[in-house]
This record gives sequence, C-alpha cells and structure tokens, in this order.
Amino acid sequence: MQKNHKHIYTVSEITQVIKGMLEEKVGEVWIEGEVSNFKAASSGHFYFSLKDQGALIWAAMFAYANKGLKFKLEDGLKVICFGKVDVYGPSGQYKIIIERIEPKGKGGQQLAFEQLKKKLEQEGLFDLGHKKMLPLMLFSVGIVTSDKGAAVRDILQILKKGASCVDVVIRSVRVQGEHAANEIAQAVEEFNSFGGIDLIIVSRGGGSTEDLWSFNEEKVARAIYNSRLPVVSAVGHQINTTLSDLVADVFVETPSAAAKIIVDKKNSLLAQLDGLRHELEFAATNTVNELKNRLIGLTHMLKSPADRLLEKQQLLDELFSGLNYNMRHAFELAGERSSSLMQRLESLSPLAILSRGYSLSMLMTQGAIVKDIAQIKPGDKLKTVLHIGAFTSLVQEVINDESSSSKGLG
Repeated sequence: MQKNHKHIYTVSEITQVIKGMLEEKVGEVWIEGEVSNFKAASSGHFYFSLKDQGALIWAAMFAYANKGLKFKLEDGLKVICFGKVDVYGPSGQYKIIIERIEPKGKGGQQLAFEQLKKKLEQEGLFDLGHKKMLPLMLFSVGIVTSDKGAAVRDILQILKKGASCVDVVIRSVRVQGEHAANEIAQAVEEFNSFGGIDLIIVSRGGGSTEDLWSFNEEKVARAIYNSRLPVVSAVGHQINTTLSDLVADVFVETPSAAAKIIVDKKNSLLAQLDGLRHELEFAATNTVNELKNRLIGLTHMLKSPADRLLEKQQLLDELFSGLNYNMRHAFELAGERSSSLMQRLESLSPLAILSRGYSLSMLMTQGAIVKDIAQIKPGDKLKTVLHIGAFTSLVQEVINDESSSSKGLG
C-alpha cells in the first residue's frame, strides 16, 4: 500500500505561486475604471483603487511614473490605465502597478487646463473687479517675449510708426518649452521691481496648444494677477485663449493689437488736448462778446454825455482787440510748446537715439542694459542693438582707462 504525501505550502510560497500565475496569464494590461480612495503619499507615490459597477482593484502609481502628469487625479475621475498586475506579499492583495494613465474621453492636457481654470476662477483670479485700468498716457512699456520671434518685431514696427515717443524695454524669455513658464513669471516680477514702466505686454505669436502651454501654467497666471502694473496679454491668435488672457487686465488677439492700444492711447490724448483748446478759445470769445454787449446796452440806458459813452465804447473796442490778440498769441505759444515737447519726446526715444549712430548693449545672461564698465568682465556675452539689426559679441578685455591698449570685442 502506497502512502500519499501532501505538499503543504507556506503563506509566502502560495503568494509567490499566485503572483507567478498572474504575471504569466495576465501580465501587462489596459484597464478602465473610476478612481476612488485616492491618496498622494509624501514620497510622491499615488495609491488608489479602480472600480466599476461589479468590482474593485487596488492600484499604485509610483513617483517615477506620475512625474509630469499634467492633470490632477481625484475621486470620481474615469480613467484608462496601462500597467502590470502584481501581488503584494505582506498583505496578499493583488493590485495593478500603473505605468501610464489618461482621462477617459478627453486628453490629459485639456483636463489639466479645465481643472486649473476652475481652481483659479474659484479663487477670483478672473474677477473683473481686480482688473486695472490702463494709464491715460503710456511713456514706457515693458515687453515679455522672445527677442527672436515675429511678435516683438510687429510691436516695435507699429510703435516706431505711431508712437515713437514711447520708451520700450524688452525682457527676452523662452515662450515655449520646459523652463518657459518660470522665465515668463520672473520677467513680469522683474518689471514690477524695475521702476519707470507704465505697462507690461506679455506676448508671443500663434501656435498649437502645446506651443502655447507655458501661458496656461499656474505660476504665470499668478505672476500676472499679482502684478501692480497693468498687464496686456497678447498670446497666439483668435482661436487661442490661454489662462494668461483670462487673468490679464486686457487681452488682445495678436501682438500687433497690443501695440495698437499704445498708439490709440497717444492719439486719443492728443485729440482730447486739441478739443480742450478749442473749447477754451470758444468760451473765452463768448465771454468777451457777452461783456461787450452788456456794456453797449448800458451806454443806451445811461443818461450821460455822448462823448463819455463814445470814449468808453472806444476803450472797450481796444480791450477786446487786445484780448483777442493776446489769446491768439497765447494759443500759438501753447501750440509751439506742445510741438517742441513732442519733438523732444521723440528725440529721447531709444529708436531715435539709435538712429543717430548710438547702440545699446545688454548682458545676454541677465538681460540687463550695460551702463557701467563695472557690469561686465572678459568672457561675458553681449547683445548689441543698432538702429537697424543687432549682433552678439564676446568681451575679450575690459578697458578702464582710455590710454590702455584695446583688443576690442570678439
């Protein structure tokens, strides 16, 4: 009689058998379900469960896999996941280790946009009551954009033609890519600390949703919201609306439209001044005529010698003539002063100074304008702007004394 031998498994052994069977029979799978019991651990790992009407499975998405996830995981979100079914030995539970996840029915980027938009809207970042009025006249404008793009060329061309008296300071930044959002937000903050700036324009040309994504980043939206200076957002074209547009005090569809705002502001102010001048002249003339008529009327009412009345009437005519002459002279002087002031403003603009043979040099790494030789050192890379075009150069030697030998710029 043969004796039967039973194989008795340990708990760890049977767990390993189940784990092996799952890996062999199931392995990597796509799975669809609803997120519940979501928890983000301090380690950066995500733990949650996926459920449908009939069952539930535990899931884990480790930090290396969820890094860079654009949308926010939350309970109730329906998702599609790719991962590997595994068994966690200490508890004997089977679960799925997720490598990729995306929202069901829409892209992750679109969901991220909608989630952040809802969050900022609830915090009041889009409220009309927070938006600042643009100054009556703009004398200095800061532009946050790429100095290599078409956007800055469009803006400068329009300002040169229609508002050459306005000073322009360009803070060159990357407008797409991994570090673009940090640079844009920092540039807005720097203009607020710079001083002498009346308005900030945040701008870039059109592109795909991915190209414009930096202007949908939370740090950019908050930098614009916290700016004490008015901000005009001119990002993309008509079909694009970014969070920067919604937060800004004014948003326009193109960079050219942002420049046109400045030109229109200048023209509107000049038109108002001209209108006030005409109103003043008209009011003064009417007052004088009214006084003259009243005096003429009095001459008919007074029973005084005719020669005295004629003398007073002649004096009135002389005063009226003198007043008209003085008024015309005063208006002519005011017009000449106004024209002289506009010419001086235009001559002081950066574009006019550059046209006389001067140039403007900036440190490439900082974007700071070089005003003192102490700001630069050999090896620094400079960008020099001329009246037409610009060039970059490398400092080989810094000359502190005019008598010193010069090796120039490389």
